[in-house]
Amino acid sequence: MRVCANASYAHAQEDLKLLLGMDAAHSSLHRCVARQDLNLPEPNEIIQSMSLDGGKVRLRSPQIGEPSYWRDYKAACLNEHWVGAYFQDNLSLSDWVNAQPLDYPLVCLGDGHAGIWKLFGDIATSDQRLEILDWYHLKENLFKVGGSLKRILKAETFLWYGLVDAVLDLFKDSQLKEAQNFCAYLMGHTSRIVNYAYFQSMTLMPIPIGSGSVESAVKRIEQRLQLTGAQWNPGNVNQMLALRCHYLSGSLNSS
Repeated sequence: MRVCANASYAHAQEDLKLLLGMDAAHSSLHRCVARQDLNLPEPNEIIQSMSLDGGKVRLRSPQIGEPSYWRDYKAACLNEHWVGAYFQDNLSLSDWVNAQPLDYPLVCLGDGHAGIWKLFGDIATSDQRLEILDWYHLKENLFKVGGSLKRILKAETFLWYGLVDAVLDLFKDSQLKEAQNFCAYLMGHTSRIVNYAYFQSMTLMPIPIGSGSVESAVKRIEQRLQLTGAQWNPGNVNQMLALRCHYLSGSLNSS
């Protein structure tokens, strides 16, 4: 399972031949993975923080001669370690998260994508979730505004301390379309823009302010799903997602 989770079935066949002297056809390895009863990893700890992001998988067209196409899946990273993902099944992903022992509050991190925050709405309860807009995406969007660098740096300082109204006041007279778009972005996420400086100063248990762990997880999932030329049957995607998530979470290490 580890070999199949980390390489194409053809390369897994070569690796097994080299490492174990086992001659297993790549089609046999595919069937072996398909037969496994794979649920997502089960963390053995209280979940204090989580982040969500989306990725893409290339699907084989059911019609011969038709081009392949891309579809989305969603992934979660719990405590910056445990990875779970589902293909076009947000309910199963939220059910997996809700089945874990969730801390109070549960820190929920994500970028500005509306679909991510809609999915967070199905996780825990509204009073349990501490929703935080990813600081690095927030800063990236700020610097896209352009114009006066002095004003941008002043706005960055205000945002670092969660002072949204002060930033809106800075840009209220700007005629730049980018500035107006950024203000609309801020107003849509005001409740999620926190005092990042305070959270990072908590030396005993700092609260994460970025969703980099799930972004990294998505990239590592796609190292398997998006191999050169790979096209997937939709019915096989969730099985490989589950296998890859076990691999990334380290739960195959003792198998």
